[in-house]
Amino acid sequence: MKSRAHIKSHPIHPILVSFPIAFFIGTLVFDALALLQDNTALWQTGTYLNRAGIITAVLAAVAGVIDYIYTVPPKSTAKTRATKHALLNSTNLIIFVTVYILRQDVDTSRLLLVGLELIGIVLMSIAGWMGGTLVHRNQVGVDIRYAQAGKWKELYTSETSGKIEVADANELKIDQMKLLHVGDKRIVLGRTEDGHVAFDDRCTHRGASLAGGAMICGTVQCPWHGTQFNVKTGEVKCGPATEKIPTYAISESDGKVFLNL
Repeated sequence: MKSRAHIKSHPIHPILVSFPIAFFIGTLVFDALALLQDNTALWQTGTYLNRAGIITAVLAAVAGVIDYIYTVPPKSTAKTRATKHALLNSTNLIIFVTVYILRQDVDTSRLLLVGLELIGIVLMSIAGWMGGTLVHRNQVGVDIRYAQAGKWKELYTSETSGKIEVADANELKIDQMKLLHVGDKRIVLGRTEDGHVAFDDRCTHRGASLAGGAMICGTVQCPWHGTQFNVKTGEVKCGPATEKIPTYAISESDGKVFLNL
């Protein structure tokens, strides 16, 4: 799914994380050298890198939190993975903040601080592996384009029942989709050759967002593992999913499209 924290479709979080990664690794390297050589100048460099790592980690975390809340599909394996990713990175940040505070005291053991930094780097590496999986396997932050996809569209509404206006009749091109946030439900509005359709945003296999997939010829394909669903009936046309997706009634009146709940 397209990142909510982006610059012209380029997600900000993956850009920013390279800075704390470099700074925290640099902190460990310079502090380890300072410990081995008993070099005060190297230790001071480690202090500067420690400070820079904390600042940039916080900035990266802000963009990460936005993606965690608004981009990662809820009730999915990606959400579980993203939670672990966030907890590991938060723990790493706490470790390096603790190191920065402790290093202000000249009596603190440098060996202890280097040991803490090493633990932090290990945690950051595991979190980085998960982050790579979120992007390259779960496609979080990836702006998927296909023929007739058009621009990414979303609508938030507090209405949760009755006849809800969700689009203009000519707003979507054929095979284009729009993600609707109806209360706590996520519903995809799509336009086919035969008119508008609506179905659950959640793939029944691993919880991927179907709005981030592709819809062609009355079929929507999950972006994660390729399951295909009939957008009118919700039936599975091609696995690995075995359970159909819920569909919703759509009506049109006076040039408007309505979701009937």
